[in-house]
Amino acid sequence: MNEESNIKATKEAMSKAYVPYSNYPVGVLIITDKGNKFTGCNVENASYPLGNCAEASAIAAMVMGGERKINQIYVMTKNDEGGIPCGGCRQRIREFSDSTTQIIMCSPDGIQNRMNLSELLPQSFGPEHL
Repeated sequence: MNEESNIKATKEAMSKAYVPYSNYPVGVLIITDKGNKFTGCNVENASYPLGNCAEASAIAAMVMGGERKINQIYVMTKNDEGGIPCGGCRQRIREFSDSTTQIIMCSPDGIQNRMNLSELLPQSFGPEHL
């Protein structure tokens, strides 16, 4: 798959989001170090803390698929600046990444920003610190 196909898959994931309360859909596509792909969307709940972020959903799918290493992660929202992972999701991504993992922030118009995890979450705490 090329980048255009990756953006399309991320947009498709975003279209499946269940967001009746915030109306803020998010879609994610993870590409692992083995080249496998996993998607996720946010799923809200009337009891707000019980919802799932799209990143968490995609990471869970990746783990269920037997993978443990994120090479790239596309995050899409309807915002013009693209999908910026929240603090909790930055830490979730960090658990399965290294400093060179690429975070690609997209809007429906395409890529808006691209950075490595070390830029998005500097001086991060990970499994190797335990």
